[in-house]
Amino acid sequence: MPEKPVSEQASLIINQVPTPPESFAGSPVDQSPEENTLVSVSTTFFPGAQNNSLPSDLVILSSDSVFFYVHMHVLLGASDNGYNSLLPPSPKCKNAHIGPVITVPESSIVLNVLLHTIYDMSCSHYSPSFEALISAVTALKTYGISLQSRIAPSTPLYVLLLSHAPLCPLELYALAATNDLYDLAVATSSHLLSFSLASLTDDMAENIGPKYLKRLFFLHFGRADALKRLLLPPPHPHAPTPICDFNDQKKLTRAWALASAYLAWDARPDLSTSTMESALSPLGEHLTCDLCRNALQERVKNLVIQWSVVKVRQNFVHQFIWLTLF
Repeated sequence: MPEKPVSEQASLIINQVPTPPESFAGSPVDQSPEENTLVSVSTTFFPGAQNNSLPSDLVILSSDSVFFYVHMHVLLGASDNGYNSLLPPSPKCKNAHIGPVITVPESSIVLNVLLHTIYDMSCSHYSPSFEALISAVTALKTYGISLQSRIAPSTPLYVLLLSHAPLCPLELYALAATNDLYDLAVATSSHLLSFSLASLTDDMAENIGPKYLKRLFFLHFGRADALKRLLLPPPHPHAPTPICDFNDQKKLTRAWALASAYLAWDARPDLSTSTMESALSPLGEHLTCDLCRNALQERVKNLVIQWSVVKVRQNFVHQFIWLTLF
């Protein structure tokens, strides 16, 4: 889906709305009262937008010259460093129509994501790229915005980031690991079950860091071990009958052992239940005993259910406890 434009051009009359507004560091610009100026204004943060009960009192100008009309108290309330020391403790221009203007190095696309996050609004309808989201996360840290509270489960930015997990799982996991976003890392890790750990580059391993790298390895190894444990028990034997005694049932046990060993030999953490069924269910074609067939079907059914409930989060919780204790 193409990105929705974050700005639109508007013609502003200078004697109604100052453009550009008064700057902290800049000097006044002399313009004719009758002059019209064509500027690019955010389609969400524009003059008169109902993003807050109070009128906007601050303008942020992006690197590509898009104006965002925001509220200073909202930014100060979300930041622990005065928005990277760009904002004073209280507005300086109390008599201005829209307050001062500050210029930031972020593009309008990145700034749009940043401000939507601060205002706790979703920007998914703009369809920002994954690269833009990564830049926005970096900008959040720069401006003193807590990532743990703004990228928590069910928050707009968390949901938007997680939507990229199917296509960019390793990059998203690295982002979560770098910023210790545990819930995002857990949710993303389920998309890394098919990832080959051998293809992990040194740079990516360094970005992920030792703690979350160990969790990723333990996730793969833990699921492989769980699969082997689940495959080990053979179908439960039935009581001897005239046509099928315990010796006859050993044929099924041996066949199960061979088929399960085949699956366990190349045990992958992303092994599908359909692969299990296709490898084990055909064993029944060589059985003449109905009771043995039923026992096999019941064993395959239970195996599929047990494998389906091996949760990624459970593996991460166990790893977290292990890393905490040791």
